[in-house]
Amino acid sequence: QVQLVESGGGLVQFGGSLRLSCAASGTIFSTYIMGWYRQAPGKKRELVATITSGSSTNYADSVKGRFTISRDNAQNTVHLQMNSLKPEDTAVYYCNAVIYRDRSRFDYWGQGTQVTVSS
Repeated sequence: QVQLVESGGGLVQFGGSLRLSCAASGTIFSTYIMGWYRQAPGKKRELVATITSGSSTNYADSVKGRFTISRDNAQNTVHLQMNSLKPEDTAVYYCNAVIYRDRSRFDYWGQGTQVTVSS
């Protein structure tokens, strides 16, 4: 079982910045594929960014050039630096960990942290 705890959400003005953090349990964090997803009211949860164990990254088109995902394997944490925030970035942001074990995929989720961008 992997536990994920997000922090860093809040209220920010248009054009501002926030940094989300996710602390993960487990001794093999370096092998996890980590990601951030978000869900706005009335919308489906969507991918924001992912980072592999080798630190390869992938971003949704809507956040490319504005958001940066990074990981610190020594601290079992993953971060999402969000710059140039827009009102449409308003959502609950969820940390995700993907583990492959015995040919099966296991997904773990944090409780979510609210990000609100005012216009």
